[in-house]
This record gives sequence, structure tokens and C-alpha cells, in this order.
Amino acid sequence: MTVAYLGLGANLGDARQTLKDAVVCLAQQHTITVLAKSSLYRTAPIDAGGDDYYNCVVKLETTLPVRHLLALCHKIESHFGRERPFRNAPRTLDLDILLYGDHSIDEPDLIVPHPRLTERAFVLVPLTELAPDLTIPQRGRADAFLAAVADQRIERMKSPCQCPVLNALGGSNDSTSTTKGRCS
Repeated sequence: MTVAYLGLGANLGDARQTLKDAVVCLAQQHTITVLAKSSLYRTAPIDAGGDDYYNCVVKLETTLPVRHLLALCHKIESHFGRERPFRNAPRTLDLDILLYGDHSIDEPDLIVPHPRLTERAFVLVPLTELAPDLTIPQRGRADAFLAAVADQRIERMKSPCQCPVLNALGGSNDSTSTTKGRCS
């Protein structure tokens, strides 16, 4: 089993609901155990236009090799209508592999740790919420990079949901609802 962290983001459609449903899709996979989910955050787009994004980070344990996890992320994005018309286009769902165990991967279509992980508040803040003492392979402690992204707008969202089951997954009060159709 490998512990991995995924970054989730969306700014088209019902982005908040999409992120909640995407976490359910991940949890439905027999090869994945969702260990924790960060709070939901609203953030300004970076290097892109469009509406604000909603973001969170999920910590999971998986038996999937990293390439299969990447394929699953793309499949879930597609399930939620993700299109890629141009770089940094607004999106219905974005799933990024931030960390995959302590592996360092540098291939044309897959870089882990994620190449901009330490430059984005929308990733670092929820990541350090889940794992305050986390060390990013070949880079150092995640919290050491927070000062460098302090000028990026990020707002932790409050939710009326007080679901004890979901709160036990990682401190978030965001509710996770059933998906529009089962993820497979």
C-alpha cells in the first residue's frame, strides 16, 4: 500500500458539489482507501481567468501503481465532464497527484511531487492542514513554503454539515453526498 495525496479543484458548474462527489468516486474504488480530506477552500485563479476555484486535498492509501492512479484520475475527471481546450482552461474537475509515497518521478506526462506544489496556496494550505509535519521528497517540509504563497487569496469554506462520519475522515465539515451515478 502506498500513501498518496491528491489535489482536487474545480471552477465550472457546481464546483463544490463536484469536489464532494469526486471524493465519493475515489472512496468507491476497491483499490483506494480515503484516509482524510481537507477542508474546502475557495481560491483565486492563478495563471488563468474565470471564476474562483474550489479546492481540497485528499490523503489516500492505494494498491495502484502510480500510472494506474493517474489513469483513474483522468477517468474520474472525464466522468465529470473535464475538457482540455487549452492550458489552464476553466474546468469541471481537476485531479492532480501531489505526492505518491516518497517517490520522485520525472517523466514527460507525470511529475511527482507535483511540479508546482510548493508554489500554490490552494495546494499547500490544505496539504499542511492534513499533514502539518509532511516532508516533500527532495524539497523539504511543506510548511516551510507557506510564507512564499501568503499573498495568494485563499479562504477556508464553512459548511453547515456536521456529519460525524465525514468529520472522522479528516476534520472537514464539508458534506460528501452521493454521486450522480456510480463511478467505476
